[in-house]
Parts: sequence; structure tokens; C-alpha cells
Amino acid sequence: MPIAKLRTAAIHATMRAAAIDRVGGPEVLTLHRLPVPSLSPGEVLIALHTAGVGGWDADMRGGWWPGKRPPFPIVLGTDGSGTVVAIGSRVRRFAPGDIVYAYSFGNLKGGFYAEYVAIAAEHVGRFPKILTLREAGAIAVTGLTALQGVDDALRIKRGEFVAIHGASGAVGSLALQFAKMRGARVLATASGSDGMRFVRQLGADAAADGRHDDLAQAAMRFAPDGLDAVLAFAGGKPLTRLLDAMRRGGRIAYPNGVEPAPRKRRGIRVLAYDGEAGVRAFERLGKAIEEARLKVPIAASYPLGRAVAAHARLAKGHVLGKIVLRVQD
Repeated sequence: MPIAKLRTAAIHATMRAAAIDRVGGPEVLTLHRLPVPSLSPGEVLIALHTAGVGGWDADMRGGWWPGKRPPFPIVLGTDGSGTVVAIGSRVRRFAPGDIVYAYSFGNLKGGFYAEYVAIAAEHVGRFPKILTLREAGAIAVTGLTALQGVDDALRIKRGEFVAIHGASGAVGSLALQFAKMRGARVLATASGSDGMRFVRQLGADAAADGRHDDLAQAAMRFAPDGLDAVLAFAGGKPLTRLLDAMRRGGRIAYPNGVEPAPRKRRGIRVLAYDGEAGVRAFERLGKAIEEARLKVPIAASYPLGRAVAAHARLAKGHVLGKIVLRVQD
């Protein structure tokens, strides 16, 4: 929908939302008609255009929750883009009509698989103008996680030899580009010939198949003196082999939730982290998106009413980029 129409959209009393009434597989996601969430003083109400679909959403659908789970029905979704249509009494950074993207993990007032979301203002960023609304709706959680892994956890420097493990996924595909932006030489691991082509198109200096290649050998060919750093978005035996090619004094980082987590090794710094939202975090992400001229790969796009199909596609795996829901077409 054109931005001009989004700016003037009326706020309704109820909204369409893809929600669950019980935990289970993709089939428990159904379209509901729910009340539009009320605003607290520090929150903004966003009329959503696009919502991101991630593996963490599937975890919540299956019964896991980061803390106390709210009562059913539960609206899933951790990030998205749209237009601010109302603000709380303490909000000064935004006004109705602002185009934004946002991220909130386990929002107790409901997630982003809906026509509206009420969210703390510090979890909202101004729309990155080089992106489309659909791309912005796909990038808040993945972009913050990718950038903070590259800049905060690993502090990647120009000329370093870095491996992005799981580089064809929603987070890895962005981390690859941010690492290149920082001047690193990047070995990207993916699966299958299509995954290898995908990461090369995003700028990887070298690519290796995480399912079929010996990643230690591939990494040593890429970096004969050893890898300086690894940013891992997948665990297991392939990651263990990749770490065999690290130099002493190297470092590895991975977001919490990567399983199995890499074991500690002598002479290698291991750091788990979370992608965190905040005013400064969104400012940094916006600048990095501009600097990297970031490409946001959309693997598949579904209307809100087909959220179950989006989750079924997610469950099949081998998703190159990010799946999104079209809240407004």
C-alpha cells in the first residue's frame, strides 16, 4: 500500500491478527478478530505493513516463551514495519504519520502478526529510506542481531579473516554484508549449490557447503594462518570442524539460541549474545544499512491470512533470507 494511504489510515476498534489459542504446529495459527491494543504512556501504536517471520516465532508457537507466557489468544511476531498512528503521553521521538520499523521480543500486548502493534518507543526506529517497507519489515530483529554480532561481540576489523557460519539465513545474510562493510575477508558457509551461489552474490570472498564440505579444510585454504573470528548462526559438527581452523587468540560469537552451542576452547574467546533494541541501537543500524547499501533478501512473502503457510515453509528449512507476512498489500 502506498505510504500516503498508510499515513491517513483510521484506527479501528478491532483488528485482524494471526494468533494461537494453543501451542502446537503451524496449524494452530488462525486468523482472529481482536481488540486493538491500548497504549501506555511510553508506547506507540503502529499500523503494520509487513511482519517478519523467524524461527523464534515457531519456538513460541511450540510452547517456549521468554518469561511468563501471556494468556491465549497470543499474537506472534517479533518485528515489522508500518506507520505510527498514535503515541503515548510521554513519547517525544515520534508523531502520527512517521514511517518506522520495530522489534520487541515476547511483547505482552501482542506481536506483529496483526494490523496494529503497541510497543515501547525505544524499540522503534525510523524507516531506513534506502529500503522498501517490505524490506524494513524483515530486518529489525535480524539486522540488530547481525550488526551487534559483527561490531559489538566480535569487533571485526579491516583485513581480518572471518567466517559467517549459516550465512544464507535471515541473520547470516545480513551479517555477511556488515562484515564486508567493515573490510573483512569473509568465508560464508551455506548448504547446497543454491545457498553457495546466494552468499557469493551477497559479496562473500569464498563459500563452503556446511553439509558436504570439510569446513576446517575449506577455512585453512581461505585463511592459511587461521581464522581471526567466526560468527555462528548454526551449531553442530560442521561448526566444530570450522573452529578447528581458528588461530590462537581468535574469537567466536553466536546469538543465544544457537544449538548445540559451541564448546569453549583453549586460546579462543567464546561469546554468546542477544540482539538488543534501543534508541542508539536503531540509530547505528540505520547508518550501517545506508553505508552497506544493504540487500535484504526476502525468501517468501505471504498474506497475513496465510500465516500457517508461512510457518509451514519455515519448518521445511533451507530458507535463503527472510520470510515475511504482508499485513497490508
